[in-house]
Amino acid sequence: MPKPVEDQHALRAECGSCFGLCCVALPLTASADFAADKAAGTPCTHLREDFGCGIHGRLRAEGFPGCEAYDCFGAGQRVSQRTFGGRDWRRHPEAAERMFAALPVVQQLHQLLWYLDDALTRTAARALGPRLRALREETDALAGSPPEALATLDVAAHRGRVDPLLERTSALVRARVPGGGRDRRRADLLGARLRGADLRGADLRGSVLIAADLTGADLREADLIGADLRDARLHGADLTDALFLTRPQLASAQGDLSTRPPHPLTRPAHWRG
Repeated sequence: MPKPVEDQHALRAECGSCFGLCCVALPLTASADFAADKAAGTPCTHLREDFGCGIHGRLRAEGFPGCEAYDCFGAGQRVSQRTFGGRDWRRHPEAAERMFAALPVVQQLHQLLWYLDDALTRTAARALGPRLRALREETDALAGSPPEALATLDVAAHRGRVDPLLERTSALVRARVPGGGRDRRRADLLGARLRGADLRGADLRGSVLIAADLTGADLREADLIGADLRDARLHGADLTDALFLTRPQLASAQGDLSTRPPHPLTRPAHWRG
């Protein structure tokens, strides 16, 4: 069952409705993901006066694939337009520090909303629906808190309440897979050769799959929450109905037109072939 259209819209970044918050609030560390260091609260040198990115169309070529993969899950426009009522940090510098502090908090809450929405689509977890919906409403309300409340919000504690329900959802979904799936939770699969592997229904929560070869692998109904897929090869892989997969995870991986992502995710623009 697909996610409701309104939830997809609310949890998708709309950079045109944001004041470049991720380009200022978040720190960057020179690495394979970012070409330069940047301190939190300091505008990126590529941020334009209109809050757009001066190298948006060539982020990878300029050494910023991490920026292309980043997703605020719609937190940027919520903080910009709702929490701060359309005031931007350039014209209202007195609000800048609170605005920058709010972004990562709301981003984490919106990511939890993404997971909860995913869980709510799972027929196998229908019995958990009332609890999932209640937590979703609570999470959305927290994300809509005023700046002062966001500054003191214990996101980790709230996540600690959400995660057991997501785990239960995962277990119910994967239990329907023949054989129940493999337990590879937090497994170190760095560079692993998993070409054509049967990982249907596998528990891959928090696993390290950096540069793993998953070409043609069957990842249907696999739990991928928190899995590190940077440079993982997903060419021809079947991710249909994969649990809790996100746009940043796909964007950090390699794939092609034969890769099958779960609805409502689409193939990243940089995938070719």
